[in-house]
Amino acid sequence: MSETLSLALILIPCLIVAIVFHEVAHGYAAKLLGDPTAQEQKRLSLNPIRHVDPVGTLLVPGALALAGAPVFGWAKPVPVQPWRLNNPRYGMMAVAAAGPGTNFVLALLGAIALGIAAGNMDPSSNPDDPGMLVQGLGYFILINVFLGVFNLLPIPPFDGSHIVEGLLPRKLVKYYAKLRPFGMLLFFGLVALTWFAPQWGVLENTIGPAVGWVMDQYRSIAVAVAG
Repeated sequence: MSETLSLALILIPCLIVAIVFHEVAHGYAAKLLGDPTAQEQKRLSLNPIRHVDPVGTLLVPGALALAGAPVFGWAKPVPVQPWRLNNPRYGMMAVAAAGPGTNFVLALLGAIALGIAAGNMDPSSNPDDPGMLVQGLGYFILINVFLGVFNLLPIPPFDGSHIVEGLLPRKLVKYYAKLRPFGMLLFFGLVALTWFAPQWGVLENTIGPAVGWVMDQYRSIAVAVAG
């Protein structure tokens, strides 16, 4: 029980920071591109209470952590009105990319901090017990990388779907938009399979390779910083 509690004390703050910055980034990008809706609704705040979804930010990731499955979650989406953007088509692409982009920047900062922390570790310390700071930074990087890659999936309503819509020829956008009603069904199907059939490795076999490759780049940065 104490080990589970310690893991929760590390994972929950990391997840909240990753999700809150992700959502605020969407709102700031929209504001810079002409849509102040998020600001008007006071969603450009780093106060987690304004963004936390009880199910997506706490219940689902907590249950996944206890089940030993990959941890992910979501927050209340920041409101964006495409018609208020200066260029709705490409503005939505930029707003969508801002969220995952911020997660990758946070992961970079985490890798630098991890390198500094690892470089200052006592050489005589037990390598099997890296300490809570190093362990926490490792999870912080992983959570941000996972959220960044996961949200780039071209499945409505994930950020990747808005990027795909902006890249598609206009005549094809209407057909792609018809997938939106089924996007959440597919998402919850992924959650269900991850939760109830972890032996299938659904996430590990789909976005796992991408997450692994990105993590390798951040590990290289941490090692370089550590010297």
